[in-house]
Amino acid sequence: MARPEKPDNNRNNGGNPWKAVGLVSALGIDLAVCAFAGFYAGNWLDEKLGGTGIWIAVSVLVGLAAGGVSVAMVIRKVLRNSNE
Repeated sequence: MARPEKPDNNRNNGGNPWKAVGLVSALGIDLAVCAFAGFYAGNWLDEKLGGTGIWIAVSVLVGLAAGGVSVAMVIRKVLRNSNE
């Protein structure tokens, strides 16, 4: 005799956990790549313009800000797709 299935009280219960793991990994990698790109751009600017490392610090902060914007856009897109 087949057991009756339990009702699904959670709307998002059918999600794939590997999809969530992939999303979190992609967000972390995106932020890290932007920060490292900022570091290398700042290092290049430091060599070309001369400086005491201020270009590296500024570029890393700009890279982190760009990574934050990118992460926010990805999250917004994922949340928009999950509501459809």
